Amino acid sequence: MTSIPGDPKTVSALLAWARQSLDNAGTTNVAQEALWLLASALEMEHHALVSRTEQPVTTDQLARAKTLVSRRMAREPIQYILGTQEFCGLDFVVNSSVLIPRPETELLVHAVLKEGGLAEGATLVEVGTGSGCMAVTFATILEGVRILAVDCSAEALVVARSNAVRHGVGEKIVWIEGNLLAPLRDHVAAGTVDVIVSNPPYIAEGEWEQLQPEVRNFEPRLALLAGQRGTEFHERLFHDSKEFLVPGGLLVMEIGQGQLPLVQHAAEQAGGYTGLQTVKDEAGIERVMIARRAG
Repeated sequence: MTSIPGDPKTVSALLAWARQSLDNAGTTNVAQEALWLLASALEMEHHALVSRTEQPVTTDQLARAKTLVSRRMAREPIQYILGTQEFCGLDFVVNSSVLIPRPETELLVHAVLKEGGLAEGATLVEVGTGSGCMAVTFATILEGVRILAVDCSAEALVVARSNAVRHGVGEKIVWIEGNLLAPLRDHVAAGTVDVIVSNPPYIAEGEWEQLQPEVRNFEPRLALLAGQRGTEFHERLFHDSKEFLVPGGLLVMEIGQGQLPLVQHAAEQAGGYTGLQTVKDEAGIERVMIARRAG
């Protein structure tokens, strides 16, 4: 555990130490992260922490602060340390069994709500649900829509279910353990799904070592690494989704930077889709692929 010369006696001194420690470890957003970590360690709201800078620090508070800051210095994602991440205005429990929800993935939710035409009685399937952030968000918004969420990780589904209960939609989602769309045949008939949405693994093997340590060393490899091209899961989803989608139904997928040509080629190779659209993220990167089932 990180030692603190002279052990700070006040909140102000502890904040200064935390900021310096995180800065030395090479993390970003140092001031904000120090505040979040110490608010958790001292069991205070952020605003209360700032207004009590001269408050004495107890031995127990100091020990908790040292533990949390040390974990972040080791580059563990702050979301895992604090245990939650916000997505589409909702707080989700996260741990190392699930990918941390990203702002870019909110674009998938917006695309489905805008383009999906989901009316009462429609069926939506999320592939690779992870923390359940998309399935749960849809369940809080859509009424009368059947939602099925698939993941190959039993540990991830435990987290996803807990998030559904947390947001009062535990009974609105069918959770399915299995690989991509293979287990869907036991739950839906062919040609009856209106939307299939997925944030699949899309990191190519050659890019793995260049990832930030927060991602490479802590987030589930299963949810990130696709294969040599990085688009292997997109290719399988294009191929397999045709069996389940209604004519005019949507396949909506997140894609990685620079992958658009490969994903477009995969759609052409699979056949059976029309009207390919893309959505850019705030950085101008083509981030979402929308394909409509022909027929």
